[in-house]
Amino acid sequence: MNQPEQETRDGEPLKLRERAYASFTERLLAREIKPGQFVTQRELVAMTGYPLGAIRELVPRLEAEGLIKTVPQRGMQIAHADLNLIRNAFQFRLFLEREATALYTASASDEEVAAQRARHEAIIARAEAGGDERLIEDAEDTDRLLHEAIIDHLDNDIVSQAFRVTWLKIRLIRQYETRIQNHILVPVMRDHLKIITAIESRDPVRAAEEMSMHIGNARTRAMQY
Repeated sequence: MNQPEQETRDGEPLKLRERAYASFTERLLAREIKPGQFVTQRELVAMTGYPLGAIRELVPRLEAEGLIKTVPQRGMQIAHADLNLIRNAFQFRLFLEREATALYTASASDEEVAAQRARHEAIIARAEAGGDERLIEDAEDTDRLLHEAIIDHLDNDIVSQAFRVTWLKIRLIRQYETRIQNHILVPVMRDHLKIITAIESRDPVRAAEEMSMHIGNARTRAMQY
């Protein structure tokens, strides 16, 4: 008698919560939910299209990930893309990605690294040819895919999940401050190519240093806006 209820609790509500999380982050990145905005659970129901039960289960995760916080007597507030968030997010990235890059350099396949190079060189060629309507979106995907490949190569679910939450915060910072635009697109891609060149030479120390410089450059741009 109790088993079906347990299956329902461990099954469908979990899936709903995951879908509600995806809906929330999509709307956050689409600026339908804005940093600093105050929201109620019922407003999140309306924004995401998911039931109140799923939202109630979602809220603790959003709080734990620093995407929302509860302000006494005011309700829930969406995270600000402020200087504190910039400092924390980029520091966390540096800790994770420096070591991950060294390990990736030692064991990533030649084919995977070659594919990363080809993607970056194609983006640069399109930019230097004058660009097109999908260039920014494709450049951001290329950016993300390199960093995710390096992190996911660790085969550590905890690290991968923590990185993706941090990357979401970086996206918020970019969206309101330093989203990859034409004037920085090629320099960012060339930063990546320096990392890829070090990886190709199987020099983990140099690759880690190039990653550190790349993250430092991104942090400097974010702090200047």
